[in-house]
Amino acid sequence: MSSSRLLKDINSMLNTAESPSTDDCCIYKVPYVIRRHNKDAYTPKVVSIGPFHHGQPQLQNMESQKLIYFKDFLQRTKACLNDLVGYIESILSDFKRCYSETLPFSHDELVKLILINSAFIIQLFWTSYYEGCLFKPWLDNGIRHDLWLLENQLPFFVIEKIYSLSLTNVPTTMIHSFLKLTIHYFGYYNKSKLNFDKGDIIIRHFTDLIRIFHLQHPIESRPSRDRVCLGMIKHLPSATELLEAGVRFKVNTESKCLLDLRFSGGVLEIPQLKVQDSTETLLRNMVALEQCHYPDDSYITDYRSVLDYLINTGKDVDILVQREILENMLGDGDSVANLFNGLGKNVTRSTISSQFSILCKDLNAYCKNPRHKLKATLRRDYCKTPWQTAASIAGILLLVLTLLQSVCSVLQVVQAS
Repeated sequence: MSSSRLLKDINSMLNTAESPSTDDCCIYKVPYVIRRHNKDAYTPKVVSIGPFHHGQPQLQNMESQKLIYFKDFLQRTKACLNDLVGYIESILSDFKRCYSETLPFSHDELVKLILINSAFIIQLFWTSYYEGCLFKPWLDNGIRHDLWLLENQLPFFVIEKIYSLSLTNVPTTMIHSFLKLTIHYFGYYNKSKLNFDKGDIIIRHFTDLIRIFHLQHPIESRPSRDRVCLGMIKHLPSATELLEAGVRFKVNTESKCLLDLRFSGGVLEIPQLKVQDSTETLLRNMVALEQCHYPDDSYITDYRSVLDYLINTGKDVDILVQREILENMLGDGDSVANLFNGLGKNVTRSTISSQFSILCKDLNAYCKNPRHKLKATLRRDYCKTPWQTAASIAGILLLVLTLLQSVCSVLQVVQAS
């Protein structure tokens, strides 16, 4: 190859080079080092949304259903197709910047992908809100599951705008915001009953919304945004070790937020978590989003770390199940232990929230106090049941009375002599 041809090829390569993720980027391919531990947790099973999994053979069955919903959307709203296409074409550059990788689609392919997928979601949410589910339960659950996977997203602002453009011919009595329809559709995860009325929370996509649901605290107990060096936490005892050290576990029924862990007076309060088939996928996708987009606000990752410390074996799981902190829908405790022990593989962190840092520090200090362990041992060995407590008290009284009798006998002997 001549020198001039080589230089031309190099310049051509440089012209195709694009800057890496911008501040607008919010939808990511999960990093390989994390994804390889459970590829299925990040891969849609029923429906592809967005460009990353578009065209996958195993998802083709839903493409015809998307077109049916797209047609229903146009017939119901009487939306102007030309206006919708025009809007999408006007924001294509902004759309592409939302993704962490270059999208290998032509202009027309991308416009159709955005329009059909957005219309499908809008019609799905509208139908769910006004008519209930039209799919069979297994299919409905599968679609809902796929819609919160990080790699399976469209930017929220795009769908929301297409929704608003479609409202021109819809009776005002039937108009609800797209946000309201979205919150209703994902209502199962909205334990704190958020409604976003103040408009002060930005939603980037559905994975982001699910994370917001899980982050929400009551106003008086929201976690501090302060973070400290992870190296400050050397170790946190497991549930078994904490129990042996005298820590008592109690389910926190006052808060619907998973992150609202409290420790006071030797009692560790933890909100209840239902561990079911979707739990690992849900946590993995929220952690992956934090790894890529919220490295300095990785509160779900912090929560996972604390549970990873608490749960080492099936015995730890059984302790938390007995205290109703965990609701185990997986069967045996070892399955739950393996779940939490595997979530942190290749997850990178350098900081942890000050809330959890203080919690770990207080728990470690409590466990190092030998007086607490002694009390726990006495309570476990001699006061396990009411009958055992009564027997222990009776034994102590008998011992005291015997000792008093011995002392009296000695005194009598001394006086007689």
